[in-house]
Amino acid sequence: MSNSILIVEDEIKLANLLADYFNLTEYKPYQIHHGDEVIAWVKANQPKAILLDLMLPGKDGIELCKEIRQFSNVPILMITAKVEEIDRLLGLELGADDYICKPFSPREVVARVKAVLRRTVTIETNITAFTLHEFRLSVSFCGQEVSLTSVEFQLLKPLAHKPGQIFTREQLMQSMYSDHRIVNHRTIDSHIKKLRRKLDDISQGVDLIQSVYGTGYCLVLP
Repeated sequence: MSNSILIVEDEIKLANLLADYFNLTEYKPYQIHHGDEVIAWVKANQPKAILLDLMLPGKDGIELCKEIRQFSNVPILMITAKVEEIDRLLGLELGADDYICKPFSPREVVARVKAVLRRTVTIETNITAFTLHEFRLSVSFCGQEVSLTSVEFQLLKPLAHKPGQIFTREQLMQSMYSDHRIVNHRTIDSHIKKLRRKLDDISQGVDLIQSVYGTGYCLVLP
């Protein structure tokens, strides 16, 4: 179900309303109203994204988010009825990709889901999915995830969008710094070195970023 959106919400009227709006898009909504039913469904169906309410009968949203992150990098948007909960959720570093506070406009929720999916770059490889998570500034590969700095993420982003394409240092520089500052090549090389070190921790010996002598760098996925 590559185009499915899972709505986990125990308020059935609200879940139905969200489903009605997603039915007007290219996505197919599915609903679950009890926390204990979520994990098995996600494992069996692999949705495109999950809208996950914080307060649920059975397992709550926090517990579910933690469990899902143990086996999947599917984008998760947490829903809460309390504004002050968002700071607490962020502090828990659950691995959610966005947070939405009730009451909300269903149109806004659809827009937020689409925005998260645009920010999430996933490339299927022969080994596993290589996924960039822009909201939490991280990358996952081989079932593991590593956090990046903002500069490292912006450096990796163009490489991940076009694996196999060689990018010059000038092109990478433009993607890293929106203010078009002048940075020498040694700075780019230094950031690449740090990025490689982090990717080495999750790549199981696969050299993901390769140097092209005299030109620049490219991302090579198995």
